[in-house]
Amino acid sequence: MIDCQPIVDKTYKKVLAMENSGNVASYIPELAKVDDTKFGVCLTTQTGEVFTAGDATVKFSIQSIAKVLSLSLVLSKIGDDLWKRMDFEPSGTAFNSLVQLESENGIPRNPLINAGAIVVCDIICELFDNPKEALLDYIREVSGIEDLQYSENIAHSEQQTGYRNFALANFIKSFNNIKNTCDQVTDLYFHLCSIEMTCEQLSYTFGFLANRGKQFNTGKTIVTPNQAKRINAIMQTCGFYDEAGEFAYKVGLPGKSGVGGGMVAILPGSYAIAVWSPKLNKQGNSYRGMKFLQYFTDETQDTVF
Repeated sequence: MIDCQPIVDKTYKKVLAMENSGNVASYIPELAKVDDTKFGVCLTTQTGEVFTAGDATVKFSIQSIAKVLSLSLVLSKIGDDLWKRMDFEPSGTAFNSLVQLESENGIPRNPLINAGAIVVCDIICELFDNPKEALLDYIREVSGIEDLQYSENIAHSEQQTGYRNFALANFIKSFNNIKNTCDQVTDLYFHLCSIEMTCEQLSYTFGFLANRGKQFNTGKTIVTPNQAKRINAIMQTCGFYDEAGEFAYKVGLPGKSGVGGGMVAILPGSYAIAVWSPKLNKQGNSYRGMKFLQYFTDETQDTVF
């Protein structure tokens, strides 16, 4: 791959000079405390090169980006049996919407909206005697971060205000698509979303999706090539909720966002890139993150299209 540092620097400076629009996710009290001027970028290539700009080594809450990792864990364990419990179609609604569950009998539209990720957490509770420990061990293995921990402050903060997520779990359980207790499942879900990483760590962690299921550097198989393909497809169509079409149109890469202001995007066979800026647009996606990835792919002309 060409030296991306000049393009990363140019794009970073361009976005940094623009208005920093949006608002932090203040409905989660811990996230309301974040410095909203932070802005970091890291691109990690299949061949191990790393290109950074700004606050690339500052930890932040990756939030819903972690849903891709819980999905990867469950797919690696049960394969296509997952799709008996949910679909893989775009929702076209907000990430925390309850609307479709009534008409679709408690079957979430995809694993990246909150309802789908909650069902994925229920499956993890079925698969492991200690699901929180098993999930954390898995993410440590994928990321190479041996001392990775859940952020108890963030998990507790989310539990205090997670009324919609409690509602989602109970509503899905009323259709018998949650097998464990709602308290156990939501506790795992809140801890999943509490994971903190830097842009450098996040871009490396997602490298396996740019490398046919094998992690960068180590070559360790995380998922099969077919599973990597399908996870990327789900990120392309569902990773940005009701802004997924706009992200595909403007950026042209599979990706996933989180309300902590993080975004990760994948160019299969080439790189994983992570961007973090805490202020969110109306759809709950990082304002600067969207701008950076749009301008970056406009510059490189490297997209899946």
